[in-house]
Amino acid sequence: MPIKQYNPTSPGRRQGSVIDYKSVITKTEPEKSLVVGKRRANGRNNHGVITAKHRGGGNKKLYRLIDFKRIKDGIPAEVKAIEYDPNRSVFIALIEYADGEKSYILAPEGLKVGARVVSGPDATPDIGNAMPLMNIPVGLEIHNIEMNPGQGGKLVRSAGLAARLTAKEGDYCVITLPSGEIRRVKSKCRATIGVLGNSDWMNVSIGKAGRNRHKGIRPHTRAKAMNPIDHPLGGGEGRSNGGRHPVSATGVPAKGGITRRSGLASEKLILRRRKFGRFQQRPQTVNV
Repeated sequence: MPIKQYNPTSPGRRQGSVIDYKSVITKTEPEKSLVVGKRRANGRNNHGVITAKHRGGGNKKLYRLIDFKRIKDGIPAEVKAIEYDPNRSVFIALIEYADGEKSYILAPEGLKVGARVVSGPDATPDIGNAMPLMNIPVGLEIHNIEMNPGQGGKLVRSAGLAARLTAKEGDYCVITLPSGEIRRVKSKCRATIGVLGNSDWMNVSIGKAGRNRHKGIRPHTRAKAMNPIDHPLGGGEGRSNGGRHPVSATGVPAKGGITRRSGLASEKLILRRRKFGRFQQRPQTVNV
């Protein structure tokens, strides 16, 4: 998808860029029956204490109800529109089933208005179709992958991403995730065929602080600019770097540090860890 660059009428326009939505979006207003109100917490918990920094403000959003489960088997659906969703990076597709029911799904690359999609074990491995992993040919790119049968898609839901079905081993299938992690997933879990669209989303330049404020992102203060009482990386004489590995204000490793809890039951399903950052040690590969 092309990225649009405007004439430099202001410093923000000079540095910023936007996605050319008109080349993809076919409908601007959401389906009323598939939206609900969305209440914002602005990074605060039930006591009003800030637990997630730098959040607040921004434009109001309506939440689009996305069908992550795709359990309406054997009933073909026609793609009616491709829409923008302010709650996620990927576009969404409005589909209408043969019985008249409508729903939203994540829009993969190449899915056009008028195309037909279907879900179920008997579906063909075409773009937009959802089926159990056991019925998907090895080597295909997939997204919206379930971690437990019937749970709904949890993995690979962001713009431009896709996982690859690598192998089938009895009751489990081996998939390679975009992070580089290789893990086993139950063969009965469902996934959708194709690569998610809007891949140029990550290449957009915000251009000015005001655009982030519209998104609900407040200004961020660098940790090394704080005092020692405010942050582990604060203080020091002159321009110090903190003298330790990067961490958050509460001591959680940042910039690639391991934050996953050890001893989880799903450890045995991970065959190879994701790609690791600069400030952490790679664990040993788990072989089961």
